[in-house]
Amino acid sequence: MLKDLKGEGRESQLGSAQRFVLDTSPETIPEPALQAASLLMLDTLGVCIAAQPMDAGRIAREAAMRLYNSAEAADRAPMMFDGREVSRAGAAFAGATQIDNLDAHDGYNPTKGHMGVVMVPALVAAAWDDQKMPGREALSALVVGYEIAGRAGIALHDTVSDYHTSGAWNALGVAALAARIQGLSQEELRHAWGVAEYHGPRSQMMREISNPTMLHDGSGMGALVGMSAAVLAKMGFTGAPAITIEAPECACHWQDLEHFWQIEHQYIKPYPVCRWAHAAIDAVRELRIEQGMRPEDIKGIEVRSFQNAIRLFDRVPETTSQAQYSLAFAVAVMAVHGKIALDHISGNGLNDPDVARLVGCTSAIEDTRHEANFPSGRWADVTVHLRDGRSLHSGDTHARGGPERPFSRKDIIEKYNEYAYPILGNDRANAIRDAVLSLPEDHARFSDLSRHLFAAP
Repeated sequence: MLKDLKGEGRESQLGSAQRFVLDTSPETIPEPALQAASLLMLDTLGVCIAAQPMDAGRIAREAAMRLYNSAEAADRAPMMFDGREVSRAGAAFAGATQIDNLDAHDGYNPTKGHMGVVMVPALVAAAWDDQKMPGREALSALVVGYEIAGRAGIALHDTVSDYHTSGAWNALGVAALAARIQGLSQEELRHAWGVAEYHGPRSQMMREISNPTMLHDGSGMGALVGMSAAVLAKMGFTGAPAITIEAPECACHWQDLEHFWQIEHQYIKPYPVCRWAHAAIDAVRELRIEQGMRPEDIKGIEVRSFQNAIRLFDRVPETTSQAQYSLAFAVAVMAVHGKIALDHISGNGLNDPDVARLVGCTSAIEDTRHEANFPSGRWADVTVHLRDGRSLHSGDTHARGGPERPFSRKDIIEKYNEYAYPILGNDRANAIRDAVLSLPEDHARFSDLSRHLFAAP
């Protein structure tokens, strides 16, 4: 493998990625990409706010204080919605772990994973004290992180047999974002990528699906490794090459850099559960709306979807982690309540007897049609059998929120408000929202936003 990296194609392939990260200006990024970045940041911050009181976020912040602090003032950053200072890598770790444990953040179908969960906390940690950074430059750094991470993820999945968590490839996007903000050279960036790829958490996603815990999608460790890689490379630590960027067999995944903007094709989640369950949830939602279906009339629910969706947790969950990686439970919550809110997947929501009854009479079957459309699409169809002998069929349904069934700007803002208001109150939540949405404007500074992000609720 390493001998192959000496071929003529490496310099062009690597060089274009290096130039994209370090030299791309806001003026050369399409306006729709910058606007998408601001909405994705808003959505991710809403999830981060709502996740602040959860155990996983609290533990991650305390762990950062104990494990990832810094003696150098220049290397410290406050943790979001906490305020205590740790290392910049520690702050990114804490924020990403917090967000990752409320599975409501954005994602990208071809990667089977998520980017904003690490890119937003990494940006905040890297640039929090820059009083002069224009808002459009902050968004450009975010775009760079998304574009590098997405391609690294697709390249990884195309060249290895196992299905790894997002942290495995997100580390390279975080390293790129940090390198841009910290002013690394091209050679330092190359080594940062090598370090990030080598140490990135190649954790097995399906192991976590089968046994849901706070590990989730490996994002906290991915953020920690990516930020650390940039620091190490700046200090002279070597680690190149990153095979997912430099190997000739990965070249096809980098040819559209600067031509196709992946950030414009992310999905926004309407529900705080694994995306794989969303098509079935939406199918039940639409039956409920169109047919006036009542939960007490339901005798059984049959879900047909792709294999990974069928493997989601199929029992009544005992923890919020299990609830977020559920299929039968999520479908039952939608059938009973007509929505899935934060209180449905935690606390007393896990003990709802009406939901438990429907979980017990829900079956899931792999469908070859839906499997053939994965991962580019997230499809399911649902049949609901009623006590009166009738059966209601949803037809093939694609999950809402992505390019196939996009959310409007208004939808995304309303979701943010729903998540942020109960934790921060309307005034502070509105200030964050308005600052994020103003970042694409010429007068905006990133500090207009960051000053609102650190005080504990």
